[in-house]
Amino acid sequence: MTGSGRGVLVTGASRGVGAATARAFAERGDRVLVHYRGARDRARQVLGTLPGEGHALAQADLADPEETRRLAEDAVAVLGRVDVLVNNAALFLDPAAGGSRRGDHRLTDTDYDSWVRAWSTTLATNLMGPANLTFCVARHMLEVAPAEGRPTGRVVNVGSRGAYRGEPDVPAYGASKAGLHAFGQSMAVALAPHGIAVTSVAPGFIATDMAAGLLEGPAGDGIRAQSPLGRVATPEEVAAAVLCLAEPGAEWASGAVLDFNGASHLR
Repeated sequence: MTGSGRGVLVTGASRGVGAATARAFAERGDRVLVHYRGARDRARQVLGTLPGEGHALAQADLADPEETRRLAEDAVAVLGRVDVLVNNAALFLDPAAGGSRRGDHRLTDTDYDSWVRAWSTTLATNLMGPANLTFCVARHMLEVAPAEGRPTGRVVNVGSRGAYRGEPDVPAYGASKAGLHAFGQSMAVALAPHGIAVTSVAPGFIATDMAAGLLEGPAGDGIRAQSPLGRVATPEEVAAAVLCLAEPGAEWASGAVLDFNGASHLR
């Protein structure tokens, strides 16, 4: 095992927030496993930009429980130990459309079969995937305690403003993120006695390459105007928030859901 710092597993790290998060951890001296589902070339590009040593790639479909378990095992094998898990991977596109359009499933405009498919695929990736991966990684964290003191394991879930604001066009997405927030709080209580802190960050709109078309189109000004700051977040800003929540000294934030939306939605 080469490199230094903590072992970090970032899911959905081939682009956007995941890629920025992988870079942020690598820049602080951590060893990062870059997870991807299908975008191997993009993931390899991200890997090539990471400073330091000990980084690696791993492929898995988080909707598949066995592939999820394998991902956790691969992370331990490559990194030696996993100290931080960032559950970032999420499905917001319609897989049946080859990722070419949003997976809209507004109740008034969707047939029943499409409705069922949207819910099953979204929940499998966005909720069951993180739940299963957290199970596997947390059990590893419990087994690999430091020689002195308690473990300082960290799990950070990337949720969404949509869990509170509502997602009428993609209700399964909003529900999956609300479930992810609740799951994180349950795990915060369950794992706190073992020195593992669990938090969530709930971003609003983010300027990723996937959102570029929307932000540059007619709807762009309206989206930016949702925040009194007059803009949307950058992936690097969200990554910085994840990094802070994952710090060894951030234990007291366990159970928190950080609203990170530029005051575009206040609870």
